[in-house]
Amino acid sequence: MFDVDGARMNNTEVVHLHDATSSVVIDVRGTGLPVVTHWGRTLGDVGQDALRALADVLTGTIPNSSPDHAVTVALLPEAGAGHSGRPGLRGHRGGEHFAPSLAVTSFSVEGSVFRYVAEDSAAELTVTGVVELASSGMLRLRHTLRNDGSTPYSLEGLEAALPVPAHAGELLDFTGRWARERSPQRHAFNYGSWVRENRRGRTGPDATIGLLAGTPGFSFRSGEVWALHVAWSGNHVTYAESFPDSTPVLGGGELLLPGEIVLGPGEEYESPWLYAAYSSEGIDGISAAFHRQLRERSLRPRPVVLNTWEAVYFDHDLARLTALADTAAAIGVERFVLDDGWFRHRRDDTAGLGDWYVDETVWPDGLTPLIEHVRSLGMEFGLWFEPEMINTDSDLYRAHPDWVLGPRPGVLPPSWRNQQVLNIAHPEAYAYILDRVSSVLSDNDIAFVKWDHNRDLIGARVHDQTEAFYRLLDELRLRHPHVEIESCSSGGSRIDLGVLSRTDRVWTSDCNDALERQLIQRWTGVFLPPELMGAHVGPTRSHTTGRVHDLSFRVATAMFGHFGIEWDINSATDSERAGLQAAIEYYKDVRSLVHSGVSVHSDHPDPAAWVHGVVAADQSEALFCYAQIATSVQHKPARVRFPGLDRTRTYQLTFDAPAGLPRLIGRDDKKWEPVSLPGSMFADVGIQLPVLEPEQAILMRLR
Repeated sequence: MFDVDGARMNNTEVVHLHDATSSVVIDVRGTGLPVVTHWGRTLGDVGQDALRALADVLTGTIPNSSPDHAVTVALLPEAGAGHSGRPGLRGHRGGEHFAPSLAVTSFSVEGSVFRYVAEDSAAELTVTGVVELASSGMLRLRHTLRNDGSTPYSLEGLEAALPVPAHAGELLDFTGRWARERSPQRHAFNYGSWVRENRRGRTGPDATIGLLAGTPGFSFRSGEVWALHVAWSGNHVTYAESFPDSTPVLGGGELLLPGEIVLGPGEEYESPWLYAAYSSEGIDGISAAFHRQLRERSLRPRPVVLNTWEAVYFDHDLARLTALADTAAAIGVERFVLDDGWFRHRRDDTAGLGDWYVDETVWPDGLTPLIEHVRSLGMEFGLWFEPEMINTDSDLYRAHPDWVLGPRPGVLPPSWRNQQVLNIAHPEAYAYILDRVSSVLSDNDIAFVKWDHNRDLIGARVHDQTEAFYRLLDELRLRHPHVEIESCSSGGSRIDLGVLSRTDRVWTSDCNDALERQLIQRWTGVFLPPELMGAHVGPTRSHTTGRVHDLSFRVATAMFGHFGIEWDINSATDSERAGLQAAIEYYKDVRSLVHSGVSVHSDHPDPAAWVHGVVAADQSEALFCYAQIATSVQHKPARVRFPGLDRTRTYQLTFDAPAGLPRLIGRDDKKWEPVSLPGSMFADVGIQLPVLEPEQAILMRLR
């Protein structure tokens, strides 16, 4: 660890973290906090003299009618240093010291990790910051604030920021609702602040999973792109900000409600990780960094799932469920998940949440008969929970009404799906839930938990609840390391890298409509690799939209995720079950490719048709999907090109439709014959496909 004088003696005051793709240059020479002078395209191996010269030329300009020193934007932007935008550290001590003046006292560089300590002795505050460039190409930042004073310090925000150049003139982020999560929205990066605040108490269906800035018109395969993601499952904020007198920045962190964090003497607050990535080759380059980061842990092959929700809902009957399991095993399912309705008093969604005991009136012998039957068929068994929620019609609420999370004791927030939130930050409530969930897992042969969370937190102390949720997951994973956990929250309302550091997949959306899923998975997949996204084949008529889709379209859509079924397959026709069985066999053949390869998207000129795929890391094979989303304006479809292939190799392309060929408009004599071409021709020229009806898709495998 260098102190500032030691750094000057060692000539290391400008820090450069870089890899083959990106660089971040951090200037520690000033009197304030460290300043990022460059974040973007890699600079390669450059010396300290060049780095100092670059920092000088980028920070030396002082316009008229401005402060008499150059105003720079620090990792924590400082109002007291002349920054006119959103301060990174916001708070006060009894109304004083609301604009601290922090100065670096020491820093270190160990490999690709930069750490620094900064202090304001008058405000009695110490900040410790970490900036790390991971092997995945991902940059991540976090800060810790310590109260060194003898009186409380009220913290209102601790949010890091990174600069982007002025030619990053366009923003892309996401919004949505239940069953329509992660819908993209674009607009110019104009002067002012574009602030996305989430106050739902969970990540949220309308929350932007990431904020992207790029050169105007950036696409999946072209343009420079900078992206941020806040790894936090509670309230959070991301923002883009540009003013005529300052550098444009992207920033974010936890959104703190009034009074949530009051630091006593010696106490600390640690911000969540802020993840960032840069790409010189479009959005797919951002995905590559996020996917590599999330794949650093080891996951076994993703088993084919059957979830019982859209098959039986609350109608739990042993004979019906064992018959469903028989059919599931016969067509190749590997994991059978019993959804909501197995615990006491739970015959609909108005009662029982909190009473985590197997309902003796429905299951007189417990879950054992069903579990043993499922296991005898060679499948794993999974179970649904919603531990953070409580119904007022429950034994738990009648015993402990004070355990409900609300604005103040005795006041209930508005109900939501007939339920309230259990205050798991309450020590006794936490101990109860930990004991009940752990006991169910210990008493039964359970390999998988679907962990749901079906409402927002209203008028609540979200920070404490989120921290308690994390502790609960961490402790359950210690006690039951063999159990995999899925993050579900009304479908896709709790998807972030905070919860994903503790879970094994997410339920991408409650909507199994394949047309909606094409969009939802397309944009969720910018940040999450396919194996972490639950993607199920639903019934012929969608539960959430009423649309009717061919099995082939539903299968082709679910193939690019963690494949499963959510459908009463005993009500399916023989031909449908045969199609499902063929699809499952196909998924088992391609899952090692889909769950390890590089996700790519073709910038297809027809907005009514999407082309996306996965290319093996060694470029030896690939799987693509052509999805006709709507009726094309053009009469003859545009050629389909295939990015990511080795241009020097020859590939054979076969058209695959394990669950049936898509329907065509018009005639095509060539139909679906194999094609062999050099990779350069597939990438640059492409091929002509037959004209598909809308809401049809075809899989294309290249070897």
